[in-house]
Formats: sequence, structure tokens, C-alpha cells
Amino acid sequence: MSDASPTTFDADAALAALTAQLAPIVADCPNAVIVGVETGGAWIAQRLHQHFDLASPLCTINISFYRDDFSMVGLHPSVGPSHIPADIDDATVILVDDVLYTGRTVRAALNELFDYGRPAAVRLGVLVDRGCRELPFAADATGLNLDLAGDHQIKLTGPDPLQLVLR
Repeated sequence: MSDASPTTFDADAALAALTAQLAPIVADCPNAVIVGVETGGAWIAQRLHQHFDLASPLCTINISFYRDDFSMVGLHPSVGPSHIPADIDDATVILVDDVLYTGRTVRAALNELFDYGRPAAVRLGVLVDRGCRELPFAADATGLNLDLAGDHQIKLTGPDPLQLVLR
């Protein structure tokens, strides 16, 4: 890959594919709670929440304190609280993130989520699955699958417009 300019992917098409894959899950669980992982996952979760017109409030989760690289990178200056106004006990939670890579963000999100209650089920929806898992997590719904070398990064920028950029 050339270093000349970053490659972009159609974030709207990926979001449409993710939405279509989540539709049967939402249809089976109309009282589902959508929880977006800050920051990119929260942007995606907001769009999904609006599309499905869910009765439960939109939730966001900040995983900063559960990251397993905290001791190496320190506290990020934009660390904020999670916002979980919905009752997640015995609910189906749709956990939403922008990019699934090693699985460590999912692990951290589950740790934070279970501080708020015990969901009946957690379904994972991601805009991009880029492979290279270090932990055994798989998405229930994916907008875009990419097979990327470890030295490449895909980043969601936004919130308006959403753009997926490969570097």
C-alpha cells in the first residue's frame, strides 16, 4: 500500500449493511437496549437507535478504566463517564462499536457493562471487522469485513459525515 494518500471506504454502505443484519435481532427483541462504545461506536449506536425507533433510551459506555493497556498509555484526557439510563437487567443489549480488531475493546466494554446490571444477552454489532483477533470474540452483525495487515489502521471519523479511512 502506498503512503501517498489514505484509502476511504463507504461508511454509509457499511452502516446500511449493519442495520440490515441487526434488524432480525431487534425484531426478536423490540425492547432491546443499544449501547455504543465511545466514541465511534456511540456515533453508530445513535444512528441505529434512531433507525429502529427503540423505546429504551440510547446508552453509551466509556471503557477507559477497563482497558488492559491503561498502565502503558495512561489516562486519556477525554475520559468521561458511561451513560446507561436504561435498565439492562434481563434485557437484550446490542453493544455497538466502530471497529472490531483484537477483541480487547469488547472485553473492556463487557466489564463496564456488567457494572450496570446483568443483561439476558449481549449481541455485538460492529461497523468494521478487520480480523486479527487476540481474544475469542465475534460480531453478531457486521457492516464491512476487511482483512488488514497489522501495520494498517482503519479509523472512523465523524460524527457528520461518517468516514472510514484506512491508513
